[in-house]
Amino acid sequence: MEILNKNTYIKTAADKKQAIEQLALPEKVLQFGTGVLLRALPDYYIEHANQNGRFNGRVVMVKSTPTPVESVYINQDCLFTQVIRGIDDGKPSEAFILNASISRCLHASEHWTEVMQFAISPHLKVVISNTTEVGIVFKEENINDGCPDSFPAKLLAVLYRRFEFYNGDMNMGLVILPTELIDKNAEQLKAILNQLANYNLLNSDFIYWLNEANDFCNTLVDRIVPGKLSDSSKQEIESRLGYQDELMIMSEPFALWAIESESAIVSDRLSFINPDKGCILVNDLHIYKELKLRLLNATHSFACAYAIRSGFTYVREAMQNEIFRAFIVGLINEIKAVLLTDTTITKEMTDGFGNAVIDRFSNPYIDHKWESISLHYRTKVEVRCIPLIKKAVLMENGAYQHMLKGLQEFNLFSQGELNQFLEKELHVKE
Repeated sequence: MEILNKNTYIKTAADKKQAIEQLALPEKVLQFGTGVLLRALPDYYIEHANQNGRFNGRVVMVKSTPTPVESVYINQDCLFTQVIRGIDDGKPSEAFILNASISRCLHASEHWTEVMQFAISPHLKVVISNTTEVGIVFKEENINDGCPDSFPAKLLAVLYRRFEFYNGDMNMGLVILPTELIDKNAEQLKAILNQLANYNLLNSDFIYWLNEANDFCNTLVDRIVPGKLSDSSKQEIESRLGYQDELMIMSEPFALWAIESESAIVSDRLSFINPDKGCILVNDLHIYKELKLRLLNATHSFACAYAIRSGFTYVREAMQNEIFRAFIVGLINEIKAVLLTDTTITKEMTDGFGNAVIDRFSNPYIDHKWESISLHYRTKVEVRCIPLIKKAVLMENGAYQHMLKGLQEFNLFSQGELNQFLEKELHVKE
């Protein structure tokens, strides 16, 4: 069986001319990170847009970790298959996306000259990152001493090189989209870049260009991406597709990439935006943070102890039980009612997100363990769950029996940790 590469891609394409054109698109994105989330979410949207003649640009990935995977990317010409499996709108769903959006994979320390050369490309428009939550940190580094260690210093070096090459042209700034799971991720990154610029004694003209010519957009990402498939599943899919793919990954159908900006320039440059598939440009991320935190995360936390005490190992397993599934549905309905007290959140939003949560919990291809959800359990309950039940208790005709059941189960699971809190703050007793 052939290995997936450019020849395979063109040979198997329904439209060979279009396939050749896709591989020749200009490089428009600098992406710090090679993880499965980036490939299954931002790169997924870029590929979809390219296929539909909208964004028409490819991605240069920059890898910082020492694991030797570059050879796989080289052997496959950075092509990979995204297997999308799960439940969508209550029905089983399966799709195979052959992604050609990535043009090169560069190792930061070994290919820093190439990274800096791409920094001055007139085609470059967007920077995307996912360097984990510890990646956006300030570290005292001289950006002129070769490849910096931290991600912010690498990005500052790229921006300073671009500033110098284009003599501070305000039209040559970039749209910067960090996807790290921290609050106000772009604002934090921007603040660190300013701190680093001052540390490096960069001039005031550059600092002005850094802040005014570039658009730093806070983002929120949400998609479960288990990554590699089991050997048996991978082999079965490869036999169906007719090629071998060592970069194959799996994700769930649900996808959300919310990008916060009111800029017309951002809207124009991010032509891969696709609201129908969950890639949206919004004025304020608040709504989507609340939907995710309460309907997804809080539901997990309310239900976790109940599931474990009922003997369930996996979320999907619990959802096959009629009693537990009814509990989840009732719980989500109670949370939706609380969320609707926020006038910026609509019933259509809560219904859509709530239904998606039920689909996601039911996904037979995701091995999500309740034990993993129980990590840092008390903190999760206090942050995610308590604010909801407090509001429900205070609401006229507020329903909270499923929320209360979840907390009662947590009390039993944790040997009564929240009893005192429940009695004093909520004024409800078992």
